[in-house]
Amino acid sequence: MIIDSHSHAWRIWPYTPAVPDAESRGVVEQLLWEMDRWGVDQAVLVCAQIEHNLHNNDYVADAVKRYPNRLVQFADVDCQWSPTYHTPGAAARLAEAAEKYQLKGFTHYLKDDYDWFESAEGLAFFKTAAEYRLVASLALNPAWQPALRELAARFPEVPFVCHHMGLARVSQPDTLKEVLRSAELPNIYIKLSGFHYASKTAWDYPQTDTHAQVRALYDAFGPQRLLWGSDYPVVRFFMTYQHALEAFRTHCRFIPPLDQALILGLNLQELLERAGR
Repeated sequence: MIIDSHSHAWRIWPYTPAVPDAESRGVVEQLLWEMDRWGVDQAVLVCAQIEHNLHNNDYVADAVKRYPNRLVQFADVDCQWSPTYHTPGAAARLAEAAEKYQLKGFTHYLKDDYDWFESAEGLAFFKTAAEYRLVASLALNPAWQPALRELAARFPEVPFVCHHMGLARVSQPDTLKEVLRSAELPNIYIKLSGFHYASKTAWDYPQTDTHAQVRALYDAFGPQRLLWGSDYPVVRFFMTYQHALEAFRTHCRFIPPLDQALILGLNLQELLERAGR
């Protein structure tokens, strides 16, 4: 069982520079084709209602209805590009999304308002996540980690999953130290995705300069709290889907096969089975 913890799909390609295939490059069928080709059983679609895709939640929900055994939706709820980002009513909007899309998880991209987790609105937001048994998939820089630790201690029933190695960078060792401190909270998980973001040279596959960072995350969090992810189709700026898989499976040989199996899918399978109402 291989489950991709971090993928996207869009009707229209949202990034610059412009591409000649904007209406097909990001569609969900491209992802499914890659999954079929490389033996990936399921994928979590991390919604992002960004440029040209203000209804990405609905697009992904429709894809999940068409491919229910292959795809899982983590809806975009009040992400940093949203006009409702950290405005009053966040908890109600999360509850509405959970009901509308029958969610197992949601995604939340953060700016630098580090005190929001402890605000009345923030606490109500994550209380709602706990009530709906949702996985919280968070895009947050390492400076958020102290606040995340406080939040995770307050809501031990919520799994908090940090995108792309917690956004730690090989070129900034202190960022990794902050992420590693969060291993003390048993409900904080890390996606082993975004090798290209962590590396000093994004295009230099297989990004071997990230291996010390991956090993440190593995040693700190253990094999049970790491989740492999591709970052497809954004990863195509740097490598193919196959490369995104093999950067971990083939090149992180210091992780034993049984532990790799957990990270490649079994851990996320367990999280998803427990999630949702």
